[in-house]
Amino acid sequence: MKDWKKAEKLAAERMQMVSPLLAEGLDAAKAREIRAQLCQQTGLSERTLRRYVARYRAEGFDGLKPKGRESRKTGEAIPDKLLEQAILLRREVPRRSVAQIIQILEWEGLAQPGQLKRSTLQEKLAQRGYSSRQMRMYADAGVAARRFQRRHRNGLWHSDIKYGPYLPLGAGGSSKQVFLVVMLDDATRFVLHGEFYPTLDQAIVEDCFRKAIQKHGVPESVYFDNGKQYRTRWMARTCAKLGIRLLYAKPYSPEATGYGKLAVMESWCPETVRGSASSVIGLSITTYASPPQLFQPRQ
Repeated sequence: MKDWKKAEKLAAERMQMVSPLLAEGLDAAKAREIRAQLCQQTGLSERTLRRYVARYRAEGFDGLKPKGRESRKTGEAIPDKLLEQAILLRREVPRRSVAQIIQILEWEGLAQPGQLKRSTLQEKLAQRGYSSRQMRMYADAGVAARRFQRRHRNGLWHSDIKYGPYLPLGAGGSSKQVFLVVMLDDATRFVLHGEFYPTLDQAIVEDCFRKAIQKHGVPESVYFDNGKQYRTRWMARTCAKLGIRLLYAKPYSPEATGYGKLAVMESWCPETVRGSASSVIGLSITTYASPPQLFQPRQ
């Protein structure tokens, strides 16, 4: 593949897809179950999944990049706008099949007849968290929140963004809102890094994530919500290269990633965001270190 960015993007997608098969201590029966689920979600064969896993174990991230003839098959990419329309149709009626989604897109003139292949669209929907199986799982409230909890440090990280107060940071001392990004360890509830930023974009998450890793090392897994600041190519590529399992919460599931938000909102936020101007005038865009009592260990 001539375009190395496309090769890295595809490798990151493959890494995210097969990451459940790379879990430490996975027994053969569970591996078979996961492979069967992935085959159903993505339309790929079990042989293909085994090949991806073998390549990753032998060559790491680079082993998942397309090679030779395979690189010529990757021209089946679905335009982002068309994929978003397919996601909207699936969210509108979760039981809609991939074939029905393709038919509707063709009827509405959004896709040319034959432009979308069922297996390709099915794989893309699964990567974004909208496969038919995932949609059924989402109906079970709280599953995601219980499923990924870890008992040891750096097993799983969460993150959250909090809208902060308005501070005189703009031109001529005009008020400008700041935003707090927090990285939180699931097992210990320890704030790995937290920082205020004057913008709300993916760069603030990237910066906070990078600094948390510099301080505390690489986690086994990370679990984010579906916000555009988290679901980015940079995040997928970075996690794939570092061997981090990248997980996303089910759509419209705030309870799944609420650890950081709950602690931040119920502790110091009432004293700043809801307080008087004089109580927040000294707040600066700097690293936020939480008091130990904010995060209590599991009983």
